[in-house]
Amino acid sequence: MLRKVSLLIAAVTAMAMGVAPTGSACSDVGVGSPTDPNIRYFGRWDTGSPTAYVSEWAGGYVVVGFTGTTVKLRQRGGIDLFASIDGEPFTPYQRVSGTVDLTPTPLDPGIHTLRVSYRPVAGSYHGDAVFQGVILDPGAQTAEPDVPSRIIEFIGDSITVGQRSSQQALTAYPWLVGEELGAGHTQIAVGGSCLTPSADGCLGMRDRFLKTGLDAGTPDWDFSRYQANTVVINLGTNDVGHHVSSAQFQASYITLLHRVRDRYPDATILALETFRKRYVTETQNAVNALADPDIHFVPTEGWIDEATDTVDHVHPNDQGHRKIADRLAPLIG
Repeated sequence: MLRKVSLLIAAVTAMAMGVAPTGSACSDVGVGSPTDPNIRYFGRWDTGSPTAYVSEWAGGYVVVGFTGTTVKLRQRGGIDLFASIDGEPFTPYQRVSGTVDLTPTPLDPGIHTLRVSYRPVAGSYHGDAVFQGVILDPGAQTAEPDVPSRIIEFIGDSITVGQRSSQQALTAYPWLVGEELGAGHTQIAVGGSCLTPSADGCLGMRDRFLKTGLDAGTPDWDFSRYQANTVVINLGTNDVGHHVSSAQFQASYITLLHRVRDRYPDATILALETFRKRYVTETQNAVNALADPDIHFVPTEGWIDEATDTVDHVHPNDQGHRKIADRLAPLIG
């Protein structure tokens, strides 16, 4: 009876962290398959296949505890990924596939923790961000990791992705803020996106916020899988280049704010002034239109210097992302 109760608790916890347990979830405890409830998923993961979980948004990551002295990943196609064991700095792995050995030098015996994140779609890069589980020593098993219950969600474009920083999502301000505050974090962002869908094909986050993946045809996201405590929106940098009018932008921002509030009724929502100062008045007006005491406009004047803190006067470099994180983290607290 106690074992059944423990398995049920593990399955419920997995759902809270973004994984809907499958019918075989309880029997998979400890084995390292994607459905193993000891594996925690942060971000939006398509769990339609029990053998391969897919994350298309930036900064999605996996956390799992394990026993034994070695751990390997099961990957499908080629992908750049980052892995950290026991809190050590993330190690990059480029264009790996199949069985990926993360411990060529065995670890000391004991219980360890693995974190894995995949390089996001950015620019011309398209990897196969498919997690197929872990392989452990004979007789070893996964263990429930210690993970935060608090989640901060970031909605944005290539700046929120971390495009052109040294490790993309891992050196972007959303990841830095989440890590500094000891919170789980998600980056619902893709390079080149707008707030408003445009006639010339700019992906509009007003609508894609509702989706599991990047394509319009992907299933709607099940927001019961986790609830964000804070949501940070940084959108508007790209809309001007797609001829989005002031009125269109403001209306779209109001729609997005309503959608975020409807899906996360208890969250604090922060609408950032874009670092290039685009649609500032319209963003403020959208926030004011909702008259919600937990939705705030955040001025960002002076946070970064385009000459020294960006790669190209648009995308922050590592130093720029660090400066943004240092300003934003205290506001979230």
